[in-house]
Amino acid sequence: MFSSPHALFRTFGIAEAISWTLLIGGLILRAALGWDLAVTVGGGIHGFVFLAYGVTAVLVSKNQRWKPYPTAVAIISAVIPYATIPADIWLTRSGRLRGPWRLNPTEDPRDQLWHDRLMRLVIGHPTKSLVAGLIAVAVVFTILVMLGPPV
Repeated sequence: MFSSPHALFRTFGIAEAISWTLLIGGLILRAALGWDLAVTVGGGIHGFVFLAYGVTAVLVSKNQRWKPYPTAVAIISAVIPYATIPADIWLTRSGRLRGPWRLNPTEDPRDQLWHDRLMRLVIGHPTKSLVAGLIAVAVVFTILVMLGPPV
């Protein structure tokens, strides 16, 4: 399904942009027609996709061995409406999304670090990892919903 880090990153980047549209549309409907439910639904979807995009950005940055700056750009782009699209374009043009998943260790000493081994475990078992990731995002999302909306 996601044959490359680029395919996964682009999919979630587009989903994040769409979720911004749902949230902004919900805010407009609430302001214009008093439909509070529109913000609840749009905000809920956006929040879930936002968290999933964040996890995706970290996973892809780890796989691609990005330095802190491109990683920060990828993560921070989710906070600005529609910024995941230009972030994807920049990361693609700069070659940072090129290459396959790193499923096997190499001679690189970084491949022996615990977080690199964990990353290979995650991408080596995509179905189990996807289920575990969705559950983790759902738990964090539920906790955030219980804490209440941002002020």
